Amino acid sequence: MHDVIIIGSGPAGLTAAIYTTRANLKTLVVAGGKWGGQLMLTTLVENYPGFSEGIQGPDLMMAMRKQAQRHGAEVVEEDFTEGDFTKKPFVVKTATKSFEGKSVIIATGADTKWLGVPGEKERIGRGVSSCAPCDAPFFRNKKLIVVGGGDSAMEEALVLTRFAEKVTIIHRRDSLRASQILQQRAKNNPKITFLFNTTVEEIQGLEKVTGVKLKNNQTGKITDMPIDGVFVAIGHAPNSRIFQGLEIDEQGYIAVHNHTKTNIEGVFVAGDVHDAKYRQAITAAGFGCAAALEAERWLDSQYDTKN
Repeated sequence: MHDVIIIGSGPAGLTAAIYTTRANLKTLVVAGGKWGGQLMLTTLVENYPGFSEGIQGPDLMMAMRKQAQRHGAEVVEEDFTEGDFTKKPFVVKTATKSFEGKSVIIATGADTKWLGVPGEKERIGRGVSSCAPCDAPFFRNKKLIVVGGGDSAMEEALVLTRFAEKVTIIHRRDSLRASQILQQRAKNNPKITFLFNTTVEEIQGLEKVTGVKLKNNQTGKITDMPIDGVFVAIGHAPNSRIFQGLEIDEQGYIAVHNHTKTNIEGVFVAGDVHDAKYRQAITAAGFGCAAALEAERWLDSQYDTKN
């Protein structure tokens, strides 16, 4: 029997584990077969506090994991398959094991929706990104493209203009889906241009991105465009659907009640699986801290966790 079962092992999950273990709560982290979250796919992280020279994403996650384990967290590198939150204690299952917990913190994050074109996957972190606030400073005076037509694409492009020489927004349709105010800001920015009815067919380059192959989806014409970086802004998919009985909002994120609580008493949520707005490592860690504190308080009100 665990006091807390944390599902997920990114910044939110591991921060939560640091706090729950230091509160002397028996903690299990169901980390997943590929543990560590999106930062495991990131190279240099320059905006996480405490690292003046930056830190590699995998190194940051390993440090968090070691800190949680040093305080007593048990980490299982298996994927969550199903959970029963209809009765207490809660039951959390992987493919080979079943665990019981008095409380649960869900920190499964969200996955970037990628283009799925040749050359993309192998260049993530090498010129392909999904986070302008994270990576824009690496592209000073460079020529970049942003793929997408919604609010996120406009916001990414506007952030990039603070550093880049030129930003081209590429959208597969003939009009944008973004709000009018963001469209106007992008159109008024002299560094931003638009390519409509266009899709990215391939991302080119060896060690880093050097160009893209584009297709006009009305004429079928293929062109090569020299470019230094590709920012994908076609949305995120929160890892929420696998959880039965939890309230999900219209975007697919787990609904939050009173900070980090879900609609099920004793089940808490932290990080990108509920946060559609910020999606930063530091905010995910902050949500993990909050969820851990809320779980500790709830457990104190329900059980004698000190014995």
